[in-house]
Amino acid sequence: MDDELNILRDVFRMLPTGVTVQDEHGRFLLVNDAAAVQLGIAADGPATQPSPELNHRRQTGLELLRTGRAAVAEEHATRGGSKQVFLTAHRPVRIADRNLLLSSSADISEQKAVEHHLFRSAHHDELTGLPTRRAIERRVNSLLQRETHGRFALAFLDIDNFKHINDYYGHPVGDALLVEMAKRLGLDLRESDILSRISGDEFVLLLNPIQNDAEVEEYIDFILQRLKAPFFIDQSEIFASTSIGVSLYPEHGRSYEVLRQNADIAMYRVKNSSKGAAAFFDASMEREALARMKIEQSLRLAILEKRFCCAFQPKVDIRTKDVKGIEALVRLRDDEGVIQAPGTFINLAVELGLIDELTHLVLAEIVKSIDLINETFGPDTTISINVAAKQAGNPEFMRPFAEALEATGFPRRFLIEVTEDAFVTKTHFQDEILPIFRKLGVGISIDDFGIGYSSLSALADITADEIKIDRSFITDIHKRPRSQGILRAIESLSEALGMTVIAEGIETFEELAYLQAATKIRYAQGYYFSRPIFLEELKPAIPLANEARANLASRPAQESRPAFSRAGSYRR
Repeated sequence: MDDELNILRDVFRMLPTGVTVQDEHGRFLLVNDAAAVQLGIAADGPATQPSPELNHRRQTGLELLRTGRAAVAEEHATRGGSKQVFLTAHRPVRIADRNLLLSSSADISEQKAVEHHLFRSAHHDELTGLPTRRAIERRVNSLLQRETHGRFALAFLDIDNFKHINDYYGHPVGDALLVEMAKRLGLDLRESDILSRISGDEFVLLLNPIQNDAEVEEYIDFILQRLKAPFFIDQSEIFASTSIGVSLYPEHGRSYEVLRQNADIAMYRVKNSSKGAAAFFDASMEREALARMKIEQSLRLAILEKRFCCAFQPKVDIRTKDVKGIEALVRLRDDEGVIQAPGTFINLAVELGLIDELTHLVLAEIVKSIDLINETFGPDTTISINVAAKQAGNPEFMRPFAEALEATGFPRRFLIEVTEDAFVTKTHFQDEILPIFRKLGVGISIDDFGIGYSSLSALADITADEIKIDRSFITDIHKRPRSQGILRAIESLSEALGMTVIAEGIETFEELAYLQAATKIRYAQGYYFSRPIFLEELKPAIPLANEARANLASRPAQESRPAFSRAGSYRR
């Protein structure tokens, strides 16, 4: 019998769960080893200096024994600098005519740590440590629910050209920039203010309370000035401006969603104008946003209804007037059949992720009309299709697009026009995508050269077939010596690298005459030769081709360009 009691005593002492037995006077009759560590007492009796955990357990036990009820509660203990959490179950029992409290504690520290991590992940951004969208929304809603609350401001902040920074420097540098940006934005905030990162490069700042508009304006201007200083990351000096939109409670909304949306609208006003500045919301911005939404809806409907069409503009040999190639330009017919210029919808199509489908529609239109294209411009002319920089670096679009070009049966006639940043940013285009098009025989053209992020030295690493000099260098070239110097430099480098030069935007005889007399440039494009031509305009004019060429031959060189007729001022 004694052996069995000894075994039971040893088992009780070595249980991993902390167990204590307490009488109605607060004395601990039994304490196993795990409970002794938790409560800071010896297994055979209380410590000389009772720990806070021991005092708390004693008081809890006395109360539960007095009321005769059971309870389950979390208990916290600090040992050796580490914090532990225990889940303790208390149960009053009556044994041998004595009222006793049986308590057992399980260590749930790891579980609580996981719960804390999950809670923090849900309410704090993992990269910057800032509160998330949910956290700032809860804070604003709690302000709005109070019976008495003053005015506050909500600022929506978006880093300008962040995608370019990510593409050029790489995502690790982009992430580091976000961290440093969060630090700068968080300086000098009051305890009642809150800064939140709500998405990739977007932040929301709550300024609470505020006294007047001038106070907010002064602080936002202070933020903008602070952000003008460069960021030094990974041995790179990075300048990153931020566009800010501000809404005020209660003038601009009485809910978080309305206030955030209006601050967002104000921010986009800045994005579409100066960038790196701030704007306060006003009613006119809301009208603009509604108009933009209407355009967006019309754009989506136009794609479904296939109301896009193609116009073609020739690339002309300025010495012989022969047509070297044509550029396919997408146009939109609105509900009333009026042609809309691409400036009203191309950027929006890129932003909304609709540009891929639009590009495939252009290719389909070319394939459908190839016989008419051949008859009009000649069967050997190249056909250029514009591809946005966002598309160029996306293998998920470019690989299927290359397959679609191959499926036409004449991929070698195509030129893909991309802007120069498709080459110089760290995307998949140069290393992965370009070889696919080279294998098919598809040419590559650099569009709008000279206004992007690269420099002339970047040409050495670019394997393109054609460079299109942006029209900003060509306009009034005969009057602008500095542009003439830049033009000669681009011409020399491209000639050395074996690339054809196209001058874009020729509109006057004087511009053409300068190119003919002062440069070796052979090819140009612009309204001087022909405006973009719609295929339906060509169909009734086909029999007049020879007559149109005859009219061209008799035209004096300095005569103003005539209204367009088939073949206009060019020939094939």
